[in-house]
Amino acid sequence: MFSRPFTKDAAVFTASRFTSGNHIFPTQIAVYPTKVVRYTPKWVGHEEQTISIDQIASVRVSAGLFFADVIIETTGGSQPIVCHGHWKKDARGIQEKISEALAARPLGGQR
Repeated sequence: MFSRPFTKDAAVFTASRFTSGNHIFPTQIAVYPTKVVRYTPKWVGHEEQTISIDQIASVRVSAGLFFADVIIETTGGSQPIVCHGHWKKDARGIQEKISEALAARPLGGQR
């Protein structure tokens, strides 16, 4: 019940409940064609962090034995989106989906 995807409009990757901070309400990352959303449910409400695909400078995956952290850095100097506790396969999937969205965006404002 608590870990159902928060949207059906994009690919959603959910952190593992076995990791710290994700036991009850695991963090989710959704990769849309134009943005990336980090969604963290809470007892009352939720916390959401959004970054435009155009503002993504790099995506780093810091992998351990089973789990990985995903760090999405911005071009504007703001704080990066950091997500802990994703399975390594999901972390690579996040990285691939963001790369696909970056490759599909129009360059120089042309369509």
